[in-house]
Amino acid sequence: MAIILSRIIWSFFVLFFLNDKRIGTIYLQAGLEEMYDRLRLLISIGVVVLIGSVLVALVLSSRLQRPISQPILALAKTARGIAENKDYAVRVPPQGSDEIGQLTDAFNQLLASIEERDKALLTANESLRQEVVERKSAEDRVQSQLARLELLHRITRAISERQDLQSIFQVVIRTVEEDLPVDFSCICLYEQGTKELTVTGVGVRSEALAMEVAMTKYARVEIDQNGLARCISGQLVYEPDISQSSFPFPQRLARGGLCSLVAAPLLVESKVFGVLVAGRREANSFSSGECEFLRQLSEHVALAAHQTQLYEALQQAYDDLRQTQQAVMQQERLRALGQMASGIAHDINNAISPVALYTESLLENEPLSPRAREYLETIQHAIEDVAQTVSRMKEFYRQREPQLVLVPVQMNRLMQQVIDLSRARWSDMPQQRGVFVKMETNLAPELPAILGVESEIREALVNLVFNAVDAMPEGGTLTLRTKISEGSQTTTPTPVPQRVLAEVSDTGMGMDEDTRRRCFEPFFTTKGERGTGLGLAMVYGIVRRHNADIEIDSAMGKGTTIRLIFPVPATPATESPSTAAPFTIPSRLRLLVVDDDPLLIKSLRDTLETDGHLVVTANGGREGIEAFRQAQERHEPFAAVITDLGMPYVNGRQVAAAIKSMSPTTPIILLTGWGQRLVAEGDIPPHMDRVLNKPPKLRELREALAQCLLSVKS
Repeated sequence: MAIILSRIIWSFFVLFFLNDKRIGTIYLQAGLEEMYDRLRLLISIGVVVLIGSVLVALVLSSRLQRPISQPILALAKTARGIAENKDYAVRVPPQGSDEIGQLTDAFNQLLASIEERDKALLTANESLRQEVVERKSAEDRVQSQLARLELLHRITRAISERQDLQSIFQVVIRTVEEDLPVDFSCICLYEQGTKELTVTGVGVRSEALAMEVAMTKYARVEIDQNGLARCISGQLVYEPDISQSSFPFPQRLARGGLCSLVAAPLLVESKVFGVLVAGRREANSFSSGECEFLRQLSEHVALAAHQTQLYEALQQAYDDLRQTQQAVMQQERLRALGQMASGIAHDINNAISPVALYTESLLENEPLSPRAREYLETIQHAIEDVAQTVSRMKEFYRQREPQLVLVPVQMNRLMQQVIDLSRARWSDMPQQRGVFVKMETNLAPELPAILGVESEIREALVNLVFNAVDAMPEGGTLTLRTKISEGSQTTTPTPVPQRVLAEVSDTGMGMDEDTRRRCFEPFFTTKGERGTGLGLAMVYGIVRRHNADIEIDSAMGKGTTIRLIFPVPATPATESPSTAAPFTIPSRLRLLVVDDDPLLIKSLRDTLETDGHLVVTANGGREGIEAFRQAQERHEPFAAVITDLGMPYVNGRQVAAAIKSMSPTTPIILLTGWGQRLVAEGDIPPHMDRVLNKPPKLRELREALAQCLLSVKS
């Protein structure tokens, strides 16, 4: 089958087969023009219909669009406004009950829901922001508190390393000024008696302001009835604005430009001893945390100051204890020295008694050349000095005894005696070693007399000369100088009296500070085994007993000057005539002398025989008692007995008791090296009519014999 199609003709062929053999063909042909014409007509009709439909649709759609699109556009506009302005309170007007109205209602409900959620979110956000602000503020407060605690720790650590109040106060003030900070800071101490504050420390940055408001160091501030009175009672005082205050202290600070003030009490054991003051130029500028910090700081400062005061008190107590211990040890040394002195005084006095007796006898009875007399007088002065030294060996650093008799002393004459007494030491002995010591004198003319004990002052100067010679082992210049220091008459309320200065200077090795500080201590010496450490100690004791002063000028390698300063009496000192009662020197007395020292016995016998007496001697107490008993039996009684106290086997007390038992009227004179101590202490042995001290003096011995005989006759 085949179909042939052309523009105008339509042809159709069909082939027929039988047993695979073509048996025929059908051919059909038809024309297409008519069909095309109809088709064109139909198409034209369809186009016309389509165009009409479109026109109709356009007309209908233009009329139907307005009620549908306007609500939607209004809804879109509302949505854009809400998106731009974030205002969820806007609502779309209702559009009826149709689909658009339902959409509008749904949109409005959505806006209401969004508005509620927005309000909740804003509330939550505000709450969160407030919480953040509070936490930030709390963090700032914590940081400020930590900073203040760290500052407090630094201040506490700094003041704990110091042991004096001034340095503690300065550390506190400086740190408060720099790190708090403040415009003015000071610390005042409270005086309970005067009810005043005394400025003790002012900050470096506050000095200019302190000058302006008269709050410099040591300035005094009266306690008013405003802040200071409350502060002294133990309260922390904060004045946020002192510019309007009517009280003196705030007004004083306000004049310097300060507006706010904090006064923190320094409180220890419920007692206020000071005030910490801090000020700023701005009003209301101290926070509660800063006020609390200043309160805590004042507590720490008060505690540190109290500990410092305790430390100083403990240190003072320790120093006092150490000084007391040293004084006790020194007193023990002096007591031991006194005991030694008591033990050797008898022997020393026995040894010098013959020299004293023979010297006085020669000066009194023998014709002598001027030179010999001068030598004997020097020996006599030396003996007196030795006797005085022995009697004072246990009396270092004691004030002058009331019974000590002061007489006028001419210092220039005394200086010349010192030169003569010490000549062997500064001239002869150095020359034996090939060393030359030059002696120079510079004595002020018309020097007023002073009151004192001549032998003691002479002994002190001799000791100084000896020390000066020892300080110049290679030789040098030794200078003895006297001068007068004029007193003031008008510049002081109490005029300073005139003073006589006696100086001993050398050009020797000098003293260091430690030696100069300790040189007056007993037993302290720089001479090694050659020194006893008693020379300057005795000098110091003599000076103090005379109410005088002693000064030392010395430097290593430049020599030493020791200066004795004696006050000049208000009324000129004159030598008063002797007030001793006159007596008649007895002669041709029969006397018994009892002692255990052969030299003293011989010297007493020779001296008394020179006065015309008949002298019987006895060596020891037993021999003396036996001699007295035999004389009584022979009816040859003794007019008086002179006996020693310390003798072996039978002492002076036993001798006196035995003699008084045999002859109660026989006077007994006790001649002993302990005489001065016995009289001073009221320990005169019984049966003794008179007590004389060794070495004896002829006048005292003659006076004692005369008074004893007078009492026997009466």
